[in-house]
Amino acid sequence: MSDKNLFDQEDYLKARVDEYIWQKSKDAGISRQRFLQILATMVGATAIGELARPAPAHSGAMSNVTSGFKPKNSNIRKPPPPGYISHSKGTLEMNWEAMYKRGYIVPNDWFYVHNRNAPPPFDPSTWRLRIEGTGVSAPREFTYDEIVTMPSISVTCAIECAANGRRFFEDAYNTPLSGTRWRLGAIGVAEWTGVPLSILFERVGLKSTARDVLVEGADLDSLDSKGTKKSKFSSVVPITKALADNSLLVYAMNGEPLPPDHGQPCRVLFPGWAGNANVKWIERIEVSQTPIYTQWVMEQMVLTGADYPAISPYKGKLITYQNVKSAFELAWPATLSAGNYLLRGRSWSGKGKIVQVEVSLDGGKTWQFARLREPNFPFAWVRWDIEWDVVPGEYFIQARATDNLGNTQPSISPWNDFGLLYGGVVSHPVKVQG
Repeated sequence: MSDKNLFDQEDYLKARVDEYIWQKSKDAGISRQRFLQILATMVGATAIGELARPAPAHSGAMSNVTSGFKPKNSNIRKPPPPGYISHSKGTLEMNWEAMYKRGYIVPNDWFYVHNRNAPPPFDPSTWRLRIEGTGVSAPREFTYDEIVTMPSISVTCAIECAANGRRFFEDAYNTPLSGTRWRLGAIGVAEWTGVPLSILFERVGLKSTARDVLVEGADLDSLDSKGTKKSKFSSVVPITKALADNSLLVYAMNGEPLPPDHGQPCRVLFPGWAGNANVKWIERIEVSQTPIYTQWVMEQMVLTGADYPAISPYKGKLITYQNVKSAFELAWPATLSAGNYLLRGRSWSGKGKIVQVEVSLDGGKTWQFARLREPNFPFAWVRWDIEWDVVPGEYFIQARATDNLGNTQPSISPWNDFGLLYGGVVSHPVKVQG
């Protein structure tokens, strides 16, 4: 089976499902055609999951969803900058108003945070990264000193939480959701420096038959029946994504050693993919000749709901790439003074670069093109602006972007049960005083 199209979300999901069916039919000692005939007599994808459950070797535990307000900053090392929003003890949402006078890059202190637990302690003399699995011929450990002296590159791109914009699902559908109620501040663009994963894989003898890569961090993800944290957070990407030129083992952020809240000593970077794939505090990488299925990926990193039927072993549509979004560099809600105002914002896409941004100053009745400002890196964002001669009143302003692949923000995103990947046009409230 060719891997050339596995960068595409739909092709990746189809390939993984096909591989899953093939493997389960092989394990059962029957032909793939006969296996599919059996499945056809059963009801839906749930039956597939009951008939052929994933092997427990790669099974992770489902993440606990944050709900309610908890004491601030107990899981965060850095002091929060002025104006940041704290939804829970492990989250800081970027303040878009503060970005109005800032450059392209988000400084480390201002970068959003989503920590399930406090950053683990780091001792460079004892820390090790283990690379192993059936997909490599010479598994080994790497020290921190070995990694930082390897050939490295720097990549400027965004990391964005898959739940960025969750609050707008609630607003659009008048339905509450559990989890962090992000608006659009769970994103940041930084310059990430590290070793291409392809170099590390060369040193452990990557096999041509390698298929999937599991990255595991020190972050404990779940609770057992006694309330004790037991499993480490991990994510899975196909080998084609891991071998991309810009997929890195990162050890520096904006020219500084990676801060504790952002993955010290090392994290992975998979440009364009949802934030969970960019695992922090990593300790182990497993390269497998067969697909790896974890409970987190199958049950949590999916879109579920009426518009997203389950395709076993996944509970819904698998999330890989981020979608197109736009945000104004304004407070929420914003208050402005009447007169000439330079309205600014940023737009981004997980699949490429933004080529067009339209802005409406009258709630979507009319639209005009915004000016795009350089730089405009793929998998990062573009800054844009538009002149606004505004008179006193109350407004709902909107922005919609289009990327180089023709993906445009819809007026509203279809509902999904976890509130992930909201890409609809957002109405930003603005009050103008005389």
